Amino acid sequence: MHRNICSYELEEIDYSVDVLSEPEKIAGHEELDPKRYGVIVKCGMRKGLLLPDIEGVDTLEEQIDIAKRKAGIYPDEDVELYRFEVKRYK
Repeated sequence: MHRNICSYELEEIDYSVDVLSEPEKIAGHEELDPKRYGVIVKCGMRKGLLLPDIEGVDTLEEQIDIAKRKAGIYPDEDVELYRFEVKRYK
């Protein structure tokens, strides 16, 4: 069933746009900060991305683990790490 959105409903929608910087390859975990940088993990053809400053993600270990799970990468698999910054517009 298709439903048209009324103009008053549009006024109640919250939205934001995230513009990602060019990812840069990093040597290790010490170059990450889950509040400042997003992370990309890569293992072969599998890649996972997680934005920075996600509620409930307080450590870089959590950030990397979530990105690995999104990519189907096992926790014990080695990955290439990339970081990026986000400019968020609300």
